[in-house]
Amino acid sequence: MAAGAGEGPGSGPEYGASPLDVATLLREATARLRAAGVGTPRLDAECLLAAALGCDRAALYGRRGAIASEASCRFAALLARRAAREPVAYLTGVREFWSLPLTVTPAVLIPRPETETLVEAVLGCLAERASGPLTVADVGTGSGAIAIALAVELREARIFATDVSPAALAVAVENAHRFRVERRVTFLQGNWTAPLFAVGLAGHLHAVVANPPYIPSAGLAALDPEIVRFEPRLALDGGPDGFAFHRELAAAAPLLLTPGGWLAQEVGEGQAEVVRALLATVPGLVPHAVVQDLAHRDRVCLAQRSPGAG
Repeated sequence: MAAGAGEGPGSGPEYGASPLDVATLLREATARLRAAGVGTPRLDAECLLAAALGCDRAALYGRRGAIASEASCRFAALLARRAAREPVAYLTGVREFWSLPLTVTPAVLIPRPETETLVEAVLGCLAERASGPLTVADVGTGSGAIAIALAVELREARIFATDVSPAALAVAVENAHRFRVERRVTFLQGNWTAPLFAVGLAGHLHAVVANPPYIPSAGLAALDPEIVRFEPRLALDGGPDGFAFHRELAAAAPLLLTPGGWLAQEVGEGQAEVVRALLATVPGLVPHAVVQDLAHRDRVCLAQRSPGAG
């Protein structure tokens, strides 16, 4: 019997037992995922069936006739894992960010669309700078999403990306090679900003960028199962109040940035004013406007090293 078949009411047909067409597979899979509490059951079913068939979602509806047993069984296995709330990105191994299909594994946080706001904000800040080579750091790079997006857009820039996890850095390195920016992105293993100081970047960075962990430790248990059970806790846990890493970045930024350089940090819902107030207490940093994402939520806190800072 194929994986995921015969698991009780609503579990769907026995994939592989008899050939089924795309419409039937999607109908049964959607019902099963909905019953499992998945928020986007139809979309997820389409993504997983496309992955099992080795095609894109648009190609699904051009298929006629029954799906081969082998592909149906692959789909059943993926569906069972998704019904257990494993994220689609980990099941397919891919998540698009900045129009780049990035490799993702359970070693890295799944890139979110709202983090593209952080990339846009940094590009806007650096666009105001006079011409010349740029040096930028992405702290806690995970999959490399931010660093690689910046490297794609800033073709003359040198990017340094840090992460404490060797497994995460392996994913980031793979992504950098995939998008041919490996010669301009240097990956450094170590805790947060420490590797940047270790390689002599103090006072040389035009921007420090981060999507830090910002969920308060006590709030992790309330997150969706896809997050709390599968994504790396290291990339989620922001300490008792959710601001531990924002504080560390704020303290390090005046030492790492050139005069006039930028600090850009992503924040969670309701956190922007606290982070902005924190930045205002740091000598040498000047807080700037908070940038909202497409959902009109405060998403990015910006600060600039005082141009006259020594």
